[in-house]
Amino acid sequence: MGTAWDWSLLLQLMLHFLMLSLLSIGGAISTAPEMHRFLVDQRHWLTDTQFTSSIALAQAAPGPNILFVAVLGYNTAGLPGAAAAMLGIMLPSTTLVMVATRWARANRERLAVRAFTLGMAPLTLGLMLATGWLLAQPYLLVPEHRWATLALIAATVALTLRTRLSLVWMVLAGGVAGALGWV
Repeated sequence: MGTAWDWSLLLQLMLHFLMLSLLSIGGAISTAPEMHRFLVDQRHWLTDTQFTSSIALAQAAPGPNILFVAVLGYNTAGLPGAAAAMLGIMLPSTTLVMVATRWARANRERLAVRAFTLGMAPLTLGLMLATGWLLAQPYLLVPEHRWATLALIAATVALTLRTRLSLVWMVLAGGVAGALGWV
């Protein structure tokens, strides 16, 4: 880095991810549609392919789910971009979670706390569905991948609803299907 524009980019990246951190109910992946809007549609710092590939690469790697944020930051502005994005997404939410968890544990029997917890479930589910749609959309638009992608989505939904199979196995199966060129 070194130029004023580079520092401006890093600041914009960090501030946007700071804001997203406070909206990431259900994990950072739930804000992927907004990350896409900001990085691809609004700023044009990444292409659709770079964005989708960044998430796919990070999800396939072992480690925490949040690694995709570092990959997006890296693909935007190198190592400083990865650091800015991770600092932005981690700092507010980590601080808020630490404070809220201590308070909620001390007040877990209150009706308002139980109602809030139950009320957040549909919101989290909706954000996850939006993320899934965003990630599947490029494959659904390619005719030779459309039916395989729809079949993979249907199988995942059915397995999730009817079994206790870990999502890790479904992600692994999807990765193998993609590696073999089936999707």
